[in-house]
Amino acid sequence: MAGKSEAASRRRKAVVLLSGGLDSATAAAIARHDGFDLYALTVSYGQRHAVELSAARRVAAALQVSQHVELAVDLSAFGGSALTSDIPVPRNRSLDAADIPVTYVPARNTVFLSLALGWAEVIGARDIYIGVNAVDYSGYPDCRPAFIDAFERLASLATRAGVEGGPFHIHAPLVHLTKAEIIGRGVELGIDYALTHSCYDPSEAGRPCGTCDSCRLRAKGFAEAGLADPALAG
Repeated sequence: MAGKSEAASRRRKAVVLLSGGLDSATAAAIARHDGFDLYALTVSYGQRHAVELSAARRVAAALQVSQHVELAVDLSAFGGSALTSDIPVPRNRSLDAADIPVTYVPARNTVFLSLALGWAEVIGARDIYIGVNAVDYSGYPDCRPAFIDAFERLASLATRAGVEGGPFHIHAPLVHLTKAEIIGRGVELGIDYALTHSCYDPSEAGRPCGTCDSCRLRAKGFAEAGLADPALAG
């Protein structure tokens, strides 16, 4: 047992941003498959769909993460998004629309990655995983490869670890995949998607609305993957 503990302590650490949604769960499973010990960070940011926090706990437990931190950073103090204010969540919006929808939370991924970076530096991790996707997504600017590349450069410039010669790597393994491909990869890795939550505006009982962008993208992904969504079973 001691040998196992010593071996585990020598494994590389990765901070994974874990929202409780389908994409973040898959990215975390990929990080585990890549050989990392997982340190999961979930941000309670005043989101309308706070039920996803429970999903994050379920996913973290299933993936047997080494540590799961839930951090409260209340972005609803700023508002500016349908997810953090009383702005209505759009229903049945065209998924091909070119505009950035009101469910965009200003600078959310910049804030989340900054928090993950701070924790990574403290625990000696040089790898951060985020489940952003630039193919089947809602048009958010902070889900694009250019953003990930820019933040990776920033990470090595803005930290003591980076200055002292330990560059950080921001992994976005889903960024070029369709939702169906993401689901297929997650199934290969044994993810139980019944544990996850995607809806932006669930009922009081936590049931998905079925008509917000996130629900529709999820449904499209499962349909194109030829699979039933286990979260809707029963």
